[in-house]
Amino acid sequence: MKLMSELEIIEAALFAAGRAVSLEKLMKITGKPKKNVSLAVQELMEVYSSRDSGIEILDLGERYVMQVKPEYSELMREVAPKELSAPKLRTLSMIAYHQPLLQSDLIEMRGSGAYDHIKDLIERGFVDSVPCGRSRQLSTTPLFADYFGLKRNDPGAIKEKIIELLKSQGGQSEINLWVGKKTIAVTPMYESLMGMCGIKDYFVANAYRPSKEEISRLLEADVLVVTAGYLDTVKQHCDGEILEVRSTTFDDLIEAVSLLAEELPDEVNPKTVEKTLQKIRETREKYVSSALLVERKVKPATDMVSRIVNDLNIRISTDGVLVAPDYGTSGKGVTIGKGAKILVPTHRTVEGDLLERICKKYDSILEGLKNFEE
Repeated sequence: MKLMSELEIIEAALFAAGRAVSLEKLMKITGKPKKNVSLAVQELMEVYSSRDSGIEILDLGERYVMQVKPEYSELMREVAPKELSAPKLRTLSMIAYHQPLLQSDLIEMRGSGAYDHIKDLIERGFVDSVPCGRSRQLSTTPLFADYFGLKRNDPGAIKEKIIELLKSQGGQSEINLWVGKKTIAVTPMYESLMGMCGIKDYFVANAYRPSKEEISRLLEADVLVVTAGYLDTVKQHCDGEILEVRSTTFDDLIEAVSLLAEELPDEVNPKTVEKTLQKIRETREKYVSSALLVERKVKPATDMVSRIVNDLNIRISTDGVLVAPDYGTSGKGVTIGKGAKILVPTHRTVEGDLLERICKKYDSILEGLKNFEE
């Protein structure tokens, strides 16, 4: 059996570790004194440096790491282990940039989804968490420095390195993205909600049945806005915070706008939000006033129809006019509202922004009842 050389043992150790290995650890593995191991590592570094290789070995000060050269890192994204998603990486970056950072302050900046990020980062050994009053204080660990190729786990040096790296990637806008701003994703139906809140920076993706490209983008999102009830469907594609909203009634839309204003204070435009809420309330009052003239009672076929009818304060009765959604059958093939006299359009069959769609639903009921009375 061939005897392994010091170079081979050290090379194998650095490759297997996947992170920085101390000189002391290499001495223990090889059974050689410090001088011999140090010279062997330097020789191995020169070997990798002198040949056409996508791999390099870095000296971090008596700690050594084998890694993919920076110029190849982007190309390797598709095959590299997805150890840290973009949202988790941004959470970690904020801890590193602002450390020591109170967990309560981080949650305020990143949203409630950061709780899971913090838990995972602690379990991986990148972050330390110690009690601090009613919150906890977060900071990076030596493993964080090793993982990212930093010579020491010094907060000042780490902050400078983050700024240096991000400036090289895109300037101030990229720094904002990593240390404060959030990447927002929204499903097609709720794109108009972004305009209602004055949110300009976002991307649209079908989070329910995403394409391969959309899955890649969704993994980058810090916040995803979807229809309520689809949490389990979309969370497998998004590691960020998921905001569930509804848009059946005017009150639903008011709640949706208010939720985004609360959860994304740095991204929304307060004046736009205020104008939007005022417009929704005024529109609702107009419809409620029109419904005061309705004498006919109705029989809602579904909860969706019932919520609209209740919002209009129209009386309900088992012998009233049957009102049903226009999709006809449930997901189980059961006929809904058979013999309905009034059909309410759903999001599948009506176009326009969210406010326009709600108005068309309300119109269908009021106009349908008006025809009955005539």
